[in-house]
Amino acid sequence: MARFRIMTWNGIPAQVKADDDQGGRANREMPAWFAAEIDRIAMRDGLAGTDEYTAGFTWSRPEVREGSAADVVDAVIREQCAAWGRSVED
Repeated sequence: MARFRIMTWNGIPAQVKADDDQGGRANREMPAWFAAEIDRIAMRDGLAGTDEYTAGFTWSRPEVREGSAADVVDAVIREQCAAWGRSVED
């Protein structure tokens, strides 16, 4: 069993972290195109380098899922990519 959280910037996923009952931990950034999208919007809105930009990053509430921390992080990243109409390899 693993507990995971997703960090988003104004609703755009940026990172996933998890820990499991066996003491395992995993923490991975989303594929680079998510960061590019965050940067694009921040630049467009004049937020880059501001406190408002930093405040846009928030962690979700913890959720629980079967599997190791690493497996759960990988699965959540794949699901988030699919929800945005992309793949992990994009």
